[in-house]
Amino acid sequence: MTILVVGASGATGRLVVEQLLHGGKRVKIIVRDKTNLSDFAQKHPQLTVIKANILAINDEQLAQIVQGCSAVICTLGHNLSFAGMFAPPRALVTDATQKLCEAIISHKANNRVKFILMNSSGVRNLDLDEKISNAQKAVIFTLRHLLPPHRDNEQAAAYLRTTIGTHHPLLTWVSIRPDALVDHLQESDYKMHPSPTRSAIFDSGICSRINVASAMRDLVCDELLWEKWQGRMPVLYNSTQA
Repeated sequence: MTILVVGASGATGRLVVEQLLHGGKRVKIIVRDKTNLSDFAQKHPQLTVIKANILAINDEQLAQIVQGCSAVICTLGHNLSFAGMFAPPRALVTDATQKLCEAIISHKANNRVKFILMNSSGVRNLDLDEKISNAQKAVIFTLRHLLPPHRDNEQAAAYLRTTIGTHHPLLTWVSIRPDALVDHLQESDYKMHPSPTRSAIFDSGICSRINVASAMRDLVCDELLWEKWQGRMPVLYNSTQA
C-alpha cells in the first residue's frame, strides 16, 4: 500500500507521514522543502520524496505520481501570516484538491482511490442540516468575505461534495474537520461526529494535530471505518473535549 501525502512538511502533515511509516506503509510526499521532516522520516527507506510545488506540477506528471497509490492525503493549509492569508495562491487547498482528484481519475485505477482532505470545523456540511446561531452565521459571513483561507476551505469541501459526489467509480473521499488545533506529544483518544457538537466560533473544543494524523492513518488502514465515513465530513475532537 502506497499513500501520497501533500502538505507533508506542515505541522500536521509531517505527523501523518511519521504515523504511516511507523505502520509499515510506503509513502510518497510532494514538498518544496523536506527539512521540516523528522530525521526518522527523511532516512526511512519506505519514503519517496518529490520536490515540487503541487500547483506547478503538470497534469501528466501528477497522474504518474498518483499512479499506484491507494490513498491520497491532503493536509495543505495557509500560513497564519499576512502573506499566508492574503497573498497568492488564495485558493491553494481548492486548486490542489481539484488537481489531485483529476490526476486520480485520469489514471483509472482498478480500485477506488481514497482521498482524505484536512478541512476545518468552521466549514459547514451543506448536505446536512447543521444548525448554527445567527451570531455564528454573521462571523462566518465575515470570514468568508475577508479571509481567503476560510473561503478556500469551503470551496474545497464543496468540490468534493458536488463535483466528485458519493458514487464516483474511481474516487472516494472523506473531509476531516478538526476543531481548534493544538500540539500534543502523544496520541490520545479522539471522537468523530457527523456534525459539530459545539460552536466552532464561540465554544470550540480542541483537537491535537497528532490525533488528526491518527484519524487519517486509521481511515486509510481500517476499511470498516472508511465505509462509515466515506463521502462525509466528520468533525474531530479530542475525547476529553467532545
